[in-house]
Amino acid sequence: MTDWRPHPASDLPDGLILFDGVCIMCSAWVDFIIPRDPGGRYRFVPVQSEFGGMLAARFGIDPEAPQSNVVLRDGRAWFKADAVIVVGRDLPGWRWTAALRLLPRPVRDAAYDLVARNRYRLFGRRDHCMIPSPAIRHRFITGPGELA
Repeated sequence: MTDWRPHPASDLPDGLILFDGVCIMCSAWVDFIIPRDPGGRYRFVPVQSEFGGMLAARFGIDPEAPQSNVVLRDGRAWFKADAVIVVGRDLPGWRWTAALRLLPRPVRDAAYDLVARNRYRLFGRRDHCMIPSPAIRHRFITGPGELA
């Protein structure tokens, strides 16, 4: 995909985050969100799951080498730095991240891409997707039947 601007996704529920489940940094992002989202607005879909692969294909993301995370919010799919900003504005104490929207998208995405390209080298990679604890398992979606 070359167009990483927000795309309509009103047929999918708000609050889904598609993430690279074997990436330690991406899993840390999920671990960062969970305690700061006590209302449970966000739920998580690893790109390595069957459902995650379907979502990745829909949004033009290679599930073998994901180029972006995806956040579904306000009936749209948000990518790269925009996805991080959308989530940040919903988290208490992190609403200031909305100011990052003042930077042009090419600049935001270039910074995102620099980290994303080097994430395995810098932060590492697991052999398998992260396994959520029983206390937060309900926030991880592995199939479309769990969306209700």
